[in-house]
Amino acid sequence: MERAGAVFLTVFGLVWWLMGASAVGSPLWPVAALVGCAIAAGVWRAGRRPGKSRSEPPPPAVRRRFAWINALQWLAIVLVAMGARAGGVPELIPGLVSVIVGTHFLPLAALFRQPRFHLTGALLIAAGAAGCAIGLTGGPVSTVQLTVGLAAALILWGTASLGRPKETDDAPHSSGTEHTSTP
Repeated sequence: MERAGAVFLTVFGLVWWLMGASAVGSPLWPVAALVGCAIAAGVWRAGRRPGKSRSEPPPPAVRRRFAWINALQWLAIVLVAMGARAGGVPELIPGLVSVIVGTHFLPLAALFRQPRFHLTGALLIAAGAAGCAIGLTGGPVSTVQLTVGLAAALILWGTASLGRPKETDDAPHSSGTEHTSTP
């Protein structure tokens, strides 16, 4: 995975962490936020490869398809959030957003030749489904938020930091197409 992809995953992992950790409340929130920032910094640092030159940008067709996938993802998030609020079930929003984000990883797996994105997508969908189940069974909103937020953060950080292929001198350079846009 290219550095830009790892950065996107790390940043969006932090966003999910902060959303989930905000459910712990005032006394613990600053500590939880600092822990998340420290983890994100570690993931980002682990993803850096000193001396690696920037790769070429992806071909125009890949960039266009990536833009469409992400535009559809954001549109779906907005529509689902509006629908959940209008339907009186705002507690389902974190879970539903995680399902959407997970679903968006499925076409990205093929687009960027990153088979591990299938697992990332499946895990995000499962985390979202778990959050929705908690919400639908009357669980507190804070539990939904904590469950989905922390799970999504760990999934994205794991994707950013684990299983990166080692670079060798005779390994072909990537085309730089491993960028993601994940809330």
